[in-house]
Amino acid sequence: MNARAADEAARSGSAAEGTPEPAPTPVTGPRLVAEPRTDGVDAAVAAARRLVTALLRAGDGTGADMTEIAARLDAVTGRLTEKAPTVPERLAEMWRGEGVTRHDPVTGPENAIAPPLVLHGREDRSIEGVVTLDLPYQGPPGHVHGGVSALLLDHTLGVANHWAGTSGMTAELTLRYLRPTPLFEPLTVTGRQVSVDGSRIRTVGEITAGGRVCVTAEGLFVNKQLPRPS
Repeated sequence: MNARAADEAARSGSAAEGTPEPAPTPVTGPRLVAEPRTDGVDAAVAAARRLVTALLRAGDGTGADMTEIAARLDAVTGRLTEKAPTVPERLAEMWRGEGVTRHDPVTGPENAIAPPLVLHGREDRSIEGVVTLDLPYQGPPGHVHGGVSALLLDHTLGVANHWAGTSGMTAELTLRYLRPTPLFEPLTVTGRQVSVDGSRIRTVGEITAGGRVCVTAEGLFVNKQLPRPS
């Protein structure tokens, strides 16, 4: 038995005996994503996240009048869209300024489909965050959808490039799914830039659960940016 197999066997044995998995190390270092606000759109988005999770957990088995709930949600949607800015106006507002964005689908406090993942920079220029995913992100039973893992890692690698000093757009992303990634428990997501060769940037990352690697990523980025709307 090689060292890796022995390690897997030891971990399996511990799990079978009921030994708790180690908790993730607390994340420290500069916060690299937008700070959520306790009011305004951030508060409404947080409520929308809770709503989506509640709908998935409830299904049709709660006895609630889902037709009535749908009508009330449609009324809220109508109020929001009635006075919403045009799409070009909203895009310009989203991209105003040079700070971190608030709307992306991974870390954005203004985006209801973002978990959101909170990322911190480390002294070695890598980044790390911890997030727990619920039913909205399910693929296989009780586990994270592979596309969601790819989304988390693609974004994390991009933020790692920004933290390291040279960023760009994704040109290629290679993922290896080593084991199912669990829902309902803390996941540690990391990213680290490994090289810059002209306009080509190479970056790696991974998702771990209970100290075990679930997904790894290798990314090739090109040092190029799209113009911001104005």
